[in-house]
Amino acid sequence: MTLPADFVHELSLLIQYDASNSQTGLKVHHDAAPEAIAAAQRLFDKGLVSQHDGGYLTKLGQDVVEHLQAVRSILA
Repeated sequence: MTLPADFVHELSLLIQYDASNSQTGLKVHHDAAPEAIAAAQRLFDKGLVSQHDGGYLTKLGQDVVEHLQAVRSILA
């Protein structure tokens, strides 16, 4: 099974969030890599983050990041 590049970019951005602290957000700046900018927009479109350029995790986003961190921990 191969993971699409867009999916990997979204996961890479999500793993940077701290699911245990809802007061911590991310900002993807306009001069960031185009892949990161596009990933942030897709995460916003999916309802996982509060802003098109990152922002804070939504409740759904927080759930996703918690699961992602568990997978990362298991595989590490």
